[in-house]
Amino acid sequence: MNSGKFRSELWDWVKSILVAVVIALVIKTFLFNSTKVIGSSMYPTLHENDRLFTNKIVYIVGEPEVGDVVVLQAPDDETKDYIKRVIAVEGDTVDINDGIVYVNGEAIEEGYIAENSYTDAYDQNHWEIPAGQVFVLGDNREFRASKDSRSLGTVDEELVKGKASFRYFPFDRIGTI
Repeated sequence: MNSGKFRSELWDWVKSILVAVVIALVIKTFLFNSTKVIGSSMYPTLHENDRLFTNKIVYIVGEPEVGDVVVLQAPDDETKDYIKRVIAVEGDTVDINDGIVYVNGEAIEEGYIAENSYTDAYDQNHWEIPAGQVFVLGDNREFRASKDSRSLGTVDEELVKGKASFRYFPFDRIGTI
């Protein structure tokens, strides 16, 4: 093989690798991310070490909706991310009384929490959700099992990084969330 042909082929390989890296970075930065579940705050929906795909673009074009499982920058520690469920959005009110969560005065159906779960209100039992904020809870309602809006208050939508939409590991639990 002559030197010119080798250099041309090498340059083609380098360009292909660079394009692939740029595409991967764009996808990871703007479209999708992979998230590993640490802790049990979303049990029984999510388990420790579950791996999820997080859709970032959904909140570039829209806003979090009630029921979404979201990845958010921890309001109390910018180096951490939390995974929580959106319970209420701006304009809603949330009350927790006798272990039951009420949004706008109506008890909500929470088929995603463990049977006979009791939702403790911690130190406050009434929240009004301001514009640009969401109220989030972990699905694990055991006492102090989840650091969520009951202790952190409402969360700025700007901290919501994406919607956890698909579990890809472990393989026996693969599927949409």
